[in-house]
Amino acid sequence: MVSKQMGYVIKGLWYGRNLEIKKRVEEHRKGLESIAEGVKLPNDVESEEIEIDRLKGTLFSTPESQNDRIILFLHGGAYIAGSVEISKYHAVLISRLAKAQLLGINYRLAPEHPYPAALNDAVKAYNWLIEEKKFPPNKIVFVGVSAGGGLTIATLLKLREMGIELPVAAVCISPWADLAFTGETFKARASMDPFTSPYNLDFAASLYVDKSDPTNPYISPIYADLQGLPSLFIMVGTAEILFDDSNRLAEQAALAGVEVELDIWEDMIHAFPIFANVAPESQNAIEKISKFIRDSLEQKK
Repeated sequence: MVSKQMGYVIKGLWYGRNLEIKKRVEEHRKGLESIAEGVKLPNDVESEEIEIDRLKGTLFSTPESQNDRIILFLHGGAYIAGSVEISKYHAVLISRLAKAQLLGINYRLAPEHPYPAALNDAVKAYNWLIEEKKFPPNKIVFVGVSAGGGLTIATLLKLREMGIELPVAAVCISPWADLAFTGETFKARASMDPFTSPYNLDFAASLYVDKSDPTNPYISPIYADLQGLPSLFIMVGTAEILFDDSNRLAEQAALAGVEVELDIWEDMIHAFPIFANVAPESQNAIEKISKFIRDSLEQKK
């Protein structure tokens, strides 16, 4: 047992460490918010704020959106940042081009809400779509970016475990699927990717994983049996530290008999499609994603 004096020292050190964590999280959140500053939606976009048992989100539609189909959108932000608001431009562009409504949710974030809060929120949103809004699963597609991409697969796994009918398809944009960081590119390509880094992701993972096992398939779906999942479209750039997450996830899906397409873009950085408001490559990527969604929703099942 430590002395009273050493107890004060330890308490002070923990206080300083918690302040540092709070500051880093706030900086990360502000950094993502700055990307969306000044971005406005076209006047023809309709939006409705919704709340599902304290889970908040936004339902978007455009003149092109068909009322019988919907996208469940899970934003990125390393599980500690991000929101529907900062994702709205590329999310609405997907909605328009895919000709579907789109529900974006503000799932709970770490460190205030570590695993499994985000997963529970995503499951709740999907159940709301099929039970309350009466969308048939074959008219629902998941789209997830970065952490939202990993969360997309984790949600499908959880729904499968619960015996709930799965959506017709899912899109993962630069998915973060291995929070144990066993992929070679995590360090090997660190100098190539300006959007994220091992330093930042390791920090974020520690907050989201908390006291859980990072190889838990509901945290890191790279370790899951993906059998029975719907068709997947995985998009990734070669300049990403998370390139191996996408590559290995696609390999795991194929081995499990899942219909999967891995779409690799040379020299593109992490989550590059989100910059569709400024970059032609990102615009082209969104168009390709949207075509996959349209094709999936038009399947006769």
